[in-house]
Amino acid sequence: MDESALESPIHLSQVADGWAQNAVNAVIFRKNSLVTQEQQQYIAFYSGSGEVMLGRRTLGTDDWEISASGYSGRPEDAHNSISIMLDGAGYLHMAWDHHVDSLRYVRSTSPGSLQLGPMSTMTGQDEQAVTYPEFHRLPSGDLLFAYRDGRSGQGRMILNRYDQQSMQWTRLQDNLLDGQGERNAYWQMHVDASGSIHLSWVWRESSDVATNHDMHYARSDDGGVNWVDSSDQVYQLPISQDNAEIIWSIAEGSNLINQTSMTTDQSGTPYIATYFRSSADAATQVQMLYAETRGSSNTGKRRWFRQEVSKRQGDFSLSGGGSKSLPISRPQILAQNDGDEQWLHLIYRDSEFGDRAILASSNLTRNTNWHYTAITSDSLNRWEPSFDTELWRTHSLLHLYVQAVGQIDGEGLDESLLPSSVQVLELQLPLITQLP
Repeated sequence: MDESALESPIHLSQVADGWAQNAVNAVIFRKNSLVTQEQQQYIAFYSGSGEVMLGRRTLGTDDWEISASGYSGRPEDAHNSISIMLDGAGYLHMAWDHHVDSLRYVRSTSPGSLQLGPMSTMTGQDEQAVTYPEFHRLPSGDLLFAYRDGRSGQGRMILNRYDQQSMQWTRLQDNLLDGQGERNAYWQMHVDASGSIHLSWVWRESSDVATNHDMHYARSDDGGVNWVDSSDQVYQLPISQDNAEIIWSIAEGSNLINQTSMTTDQSGTPYIATYFRSSADAATQVQMLYAETRGSSNTGKRRWFRQEVSKRQGDFSLSGGGSKSLPISRPQILAQNDGDEQWLHLIYRDSEFGDRAILASSNLTRNTNWHYTAITSDSLNRWEPSFDTELWRTHSLLHLYVQAVGQIDGEGLDESLLPSSVQVLELQLPLITQLP
């Protein structure tokens, strides 16, 4: 790929107009909204009428080919997002329109095609109450597919694997994170360069987001079959509240948000981005949790640390059910190896900066403070960041899905909003321009 195609550190590519009355096109748990293989980048979004639209372009151009997929969804519920991924053979996989619903999954008819085949099952088991489907690609080109089976406050995590050679899905885990019929896990997952799968999560005790509590961690080095904690102690599966490693204790009522992001550096050290109140009298801040380098502790137990990233002045109350309208978005986190220097970048939206997208960057090698850059000029209303994970993995180029969208608490719709412009924001990092 010609990385010189971007003439400036920031470029905005216009795609088409999409549904904007809630945040269904711009929620953080889309895995993915964008995906690249070789020179081709793909995008998916709901149109203003609820059609699932697919797009494709050659990297370095703004010439998008947009096509109606032949499928539609119910964008009125912001949980019903679209997730896409390409397998190693170039087939496009898509899952969409789920909030405790039967699985809606399709695959393209041929490699590189925007034409989708008929809906199908994966394993045919536990596919009647699907929520939050997400794809992850392994270094081999095989795929992982994770979803919640059950409801908020009462669910379990299921994990499937797709073999690109046989073109078949098999079940890896029937119940990886077990809510024991009393709670459910909200997770974030990351596959590192070596193929290890990193998983962190909070538990929720009911449908009320205020009952989120504690951060936990697990890792699999064999493709999702066996799992260990951060000190390499083997988990007995399923993982439940009874045996999960608590890496950071966070009480209920701490404004702890769910479904954020995590990443690893080149050594496999995990970093988790989230937000919560660190104490009863503190404002809610974007937080980063990170582990010490593997094996560096002489106690045999890996230590975890916390760092506040944002410097927000105001606060808010995170409570109730359904999709929320909040003054900050959930944060994305990325680790970058830039020559001899290691960087961390967090992207989030903040009402204290006019609801623009904010890039917070820190140079770990030089132990620098966080630098904050506004990477959009206008308000994005209730947008959350999602990005092209495969382009970042292969070329360290950050392409964000950007769209100004509304969101009213409890699945409400902002009917005053017309379809808005779907865009891809292209960034070359590191990008340092300190906000006042």
